[in-house]
Amino acid sequence: MKLLAFTDGASRNNPGEAGIGVLIKNERGEVLLKDKKYLGISTNNAAEYTALIHCLHAITTSESLRCASLVVHTDSELMARQVNGEYKVKDAGLKILYQQVKTLLASSKFSFSIKHIPRSQNKEADRLANEAIDSKT
Repeated sequence: MKLLAFTDGASRNNPGEAGIGVLIKNERGEVLLKDKKYLGISTNNAAEYTALIHCLHAITTSESLRCASLVVHTDSELMARQVNGEYKVKDAGLKILYQQVKTLLASSKFSFSIKHIPRSQNKEADRLANEAIDSKT
């Protein structure tokens, strides 16, 4: 099954209170997973990576999210380009998160792609990330 994921990380005052939002849908647009998590103090870029890691972890450990192909949509152009190998990861903290992404992908049994989308097309994941900050959950 092909899954479409939408991920977002938010940080207020960057660095500041941060949260993530993850939305996973099937090809018919049916929501299979909607999740959010409060991170505490983090940068926006670290939150974006944490959202992607959370998404990958959810898919690789779930019995119900059977996945042959995963397309992740993110409004983080930096992260998308780094994961796609177009940009180098220079920040030491992001290198650790980047390596976690690569490790999860290396052990996955699905094909993977990540696409940068405009923020206007990622509203639900953004809303979840901000809800996580607001409720600290």
